[in-house]
Amino acid sequence: MERCDLGERRRGPIWTRRAGAAAPRGVIVNILHSVQGYHSKTIHFLNVAFDNSGDSLLAGDRQGNIYVFDLNGNRFNLVQRTMQACTALAFNLRRKTEFLVALADYSVKCFDTGTQELVSWMRGHESSVSSISVHGSGKYAITTSTDTAQLWDLDTFQRIRKLNVRQSVGIQKVFFLPLSNTILSCFKDNSVFAWEFDTLHCKYQLSPPVEGSVLFYKVFAVTRDGRTLVAGGKSNHLHLWCLELKQLIRIIQMPEKVRAVRHLEFLPDSFDGGSNQVLGVLSQDNIMRFINIETCKLLFDIGSPEEGISTAVISPNGQYIASVMENGSLNIYSVQALTQEGNKPPPFTFKVVEDGPKYTSEANKLITKVTSGRSKGPWKSKQSKIQSRMLKLQENTSLENKENELPGGLNKKRLQALLKGFGEYPAKYRMFVWRSLLQLPENHLAFSSLIDRGIHSAFVNIQKEYPIKSGKLLRVLQRTLSALAHWSAIFAETPYIPLLAFPFVKLFQNNQLICFEVVATVVVNFCQHWFEYFPNPPVNVLGMMENVLAHHDKELLQHLTKYNVTSQVYAWPLLETLLSEVLTREEWLKAFDNIFSNHPSYFLMIVVAYVICSRAPLLHCNQAADFEYFFHHRNNVDINVVIKEAYHLMEATPLDIHPQHMLDDFTPLTKGQYPVFNKYPMFVMNYQAQKWEKIRQDEIEYLQERQLAHESEAKAQQQKAEDEAWYRKQKLLQEADEQRQKILLEEEKLAEQRQRLAVVKRELEVKELQLLDASRRRFLNYQQDQLQTELKHLNDEIARKASMRQQETNALRDIEPESQKQLFEQHLIKDQEAVTKEMKEEVEARRRKVDLEDQRVQRLIEIDKEIQKAHTVAEENLARAEQKHTDTDWRLQRQQRLRRDDQDREKRYREIVKLLHDNRVKEAELLKALRETEEKKEDVQNKAQLEEEQKAAAAADGHRKQFLDDRMNDELELAEKLQREDGCFERLHGLKARCTERGVEVQQVPGSGNISLHDLSTLASSPHNRRRAELARQERELMAEVRRLRRRLTSRARARLPPAPSPATTWSP
Repeated sequence: MERCDLGERRRGPIWTRRAGAAAPRGVIVNILHSVQGYHSKTIHFLNVAFDNSGDSLLAGDRQGNIYVFDLNGNRFNLVQRTMQACTALAFNLRRKTEFLVALADYSVKCFDTGTQELVSWMRGHESSVSSISVHGSGKYAITTSTDTAQLWDLDTFQRIRKLNVRQSVGIQKVFFLPLSNTILSCFKDNSVFAWEFDTLHCKYQLSPPVEGSVLFYKVFAVTRDGRTLVAGGKSNHLHLWCLELKQLIRIIQMPEKVRAVRHLEFLPDSFDGGSNQVLGVLSQDNIMRFINIETCKLLFDIGSPEEGISTAVISPNGQYIASVMENGSLNIYSVQALTQEGNKPPPFTFKVVEDGPKYTSEANKLITKVTSGRSKGPWKSKQSKIQSRMLKLQENTSLENKENELPGGLNKKRLQALLKGFGEYPAKYRMFVWRSLLQLPENHLAFSSLIDRGIHSAFVNIQKEYPIKSGKLLRVLQRTLSALAHWSAIFAETPYIPLLAFPFVKLFQNNQLICFEVVATVVVNFCQHWFEYFPNPPVNVLGMMENVLAHHDKELLQHLTKYNVTSQVYAWPLLETLLSEVLTREEWLKAFDNIFSNHPSYFLMIVVAYVICSRAPLLHCNQAADFEYFFHHRNNVDINVVIKEAYHLMEATPLDIHPQHMLDDFTPLTKGQYPVFNKYPMFVMNYQAQKWEKIRQDEIEYLQERQLAHESEAKAQQQKAEDEAWYRKQKLLQEADEQRQKILLEEEKLAEQRQRLAVVKRELEVKELQLLDASRRRFLNYQQDQLQTELKHLNDEIARKASMRQQETNALRDIEPESQKQLFEQHLIKDQEAVTKEMKEEVEARRRKVDLEDQRVQRLIEIDKEIQKAHTVAEENLARAEQKHTDTDWRLQRQQRLRRDDQDREKRYREIVKLLHDNRVKEAELLKALRETEEKKEDVQNKAQLEEEQKAAAAADGHRKQFLDDRMNDELELAEKLQREDGCFERLHGLKARCTERGVEVQQVPGSGNISLHDLSTLASSPHNRRRAELARQERELMAEVRRLRRRLTSRARARLPPAPSPATTWSP
């Protein structure tokens, strides 16, 4: 495993040699940041993020270092040092070089990776930012913390909205849905809301699951098309929500080892059209398992208990997985290597799920726990049938036809269905699919034996006929053609075999074995019957194509026949070049995706389809040169239309002229040794071989004779050259002798001239000496005169200066005392000014010092005042808080006291009712006894007894009425005390007055208890009984009025209390 220690470097390569598909355990490189010193340590990475392309990775560590890793360019660069830990990253902004980083001080900053400068600083959070979600346009972002979520405009870096929530309900995550203008907010109380981005109105809410499947969501993931939401938490269950239907559609149960889910991430794939099928699940055991949410199969996993994963991010292109490990390092995984095949097809084409040895012990356990497609129990609802599946590792249960099975776990029918859906195979998997469709045997030994024979004589000088700039491409083409010629002699004589093989050579130039076998397979299957009329074009194949064209477009065929354009003009150029002259690279690859996926006759049909789709320009051609030019150059023809037309021809062509019945089915090359290819006229080849042999012998003889002639000519030329050299040498010797004679004559003349020059030179020297002697004498005389003149001048100057000095001395004797006095006065004035200046400076300094001390004292006084003011404000706030607390306690106590009074009052009323009932029972018993004694007594005694009973009844009524009045007065006094300011106080007074009047009336009316003890007829007719019934009714009304009044007072008291905080999840500006 490749390791990269960043150390103190700011930039450098990530790896020395990329592992690629052969990476151990899928790890391309392990990146760590260690610091060497007295205490060496490793700085832990905390967060990672990919850009939109998926080729660049942003990573931040605990010390605030932000690195950019270019996975394509194999370079890393330190772009920023924030000096504090980062809590979240985002690298998919509209401006590609900018990124967002959330820091430990609750702020969010935007930096530029190019200039490494701060772009903006966004504040507003009061807790750590846990996630950053960027809109698909890259213009907006949502930052989420536990208490709030804020929406930002990344063009102005201003906050647009803020999500307000209750204090008791925290936020789990708020993020944008892909490919939509919807914001999804997930809270800790398991509620999920969807908001319209433009208006921020709530679009819908996901209803909580039915009882029994409640899962407190912690992590979330959404597919690229924004249709499916996966949620997980502290359980081994995963909930799949369909956001279009707004309901729970499936519950996936992970293995028993998974007790909690820490992170969810979908693996993108170009085959699924955004409806991602592969989900990465990071559990509490620090292992990230990748499953297929449709088949519930485990595809692969990363991490281990020893090397656990803390968090992971998948690139948007699905090529890389970046995971932060528990030890603080950063692992970069290759998805291609994790699938354990160089070019593995998309997940839904897998047939067999193979598992490593570490899962074999748990496989049987999971298989025994497999549940049916529908779960029993509480997972059913009226709107949908929620499926529950166990994640399992199972053997291949495919029942596909064995004829459609291809090497590498592919299925031909599924590939054809995929091809019809997308029109072509993805470039990432095209070579792998082609190798599987053609079922290449990869016979290394057989191919090596063909290569070892060397370059075939027919292709030694191929560069003269086909000048190719790339030397490597030319060598590969030469070797491939030579191998074909060694395999079958016909290919050495076929003039168009380089044109046929060149597209595949250019495509597979890095793998010569695959290139040779692809060309050989194409020749054996798609070039059937081409060599039966060798060296002429395959008129039988061209005739089949002409019949198909005549059946489907007779008018076009008649037009071609009219101008003597045969199938050798409009069909054979396309066949011998395999359409490479008339199609671009992308069009050619798309066409051969369909050719290799169908019967060999489809190749002929696609050529006919190309001619039919080009009927409009062909019908306007009327010259043979125009037709030839058209079929040898690229034209404006849509390859998709050509492919569809070819499928139509395959279906609509009658059986009697259909090429499928004249061509054999696809037959792959045999393993071990290549098959013998002899489907060509042997006599023609033998005749040509004999002819070539004779030509070769004649050429050898001619070459030998020409060699002899060249040798003789070379000898003659050599002798001639030697003779010419001898003559040239003799001529040079003669010329040299003549030159020597001339030189001797010149030397004699020069000697005479030297003698004459010597005589003249001596004469000149004598004259020069005479002249020098005369000039020296004149110069000496001149110097003597000059010296005498200078002495005279000096004597005169000395005399003059002596006289001047004497005069000055006499003058100074008179002036010196006066000058000394003036000089002394000047020194005194200067000293006095210096002293005055020093005193002024000292006074100014002392004054500044005093002012500074005054300012300090004033500042201290102001600070003391501010402190006292702050203390006063704090004491006032504390007093208000205590007063609010006291008021709240008093309200609570008042409510409790009222509640207890109500309970006591109801209890007393029940006791009164019970006493009244007991009194009536006793009165009835007494009435019965009186009736028995009444018959025995006299009328006078009866009258006296009745008066006594009336008095007793009147007394009992008075006592009872007094008791009720006392209770009523107590209740009214309590209500007056609580509600003195309310308007109902007057109503209570009025009620009390009415009750008093009624009581007075009751007291004024004489009554007797004996009257109420008569039989029913007496009670009904007696006015005393009616008055008593009326009093009872009034008493009931009074009690009902008291109860209503008490309820109103209670409701008003409750209304005055501060309202409890209500839940709110509304966006506020």
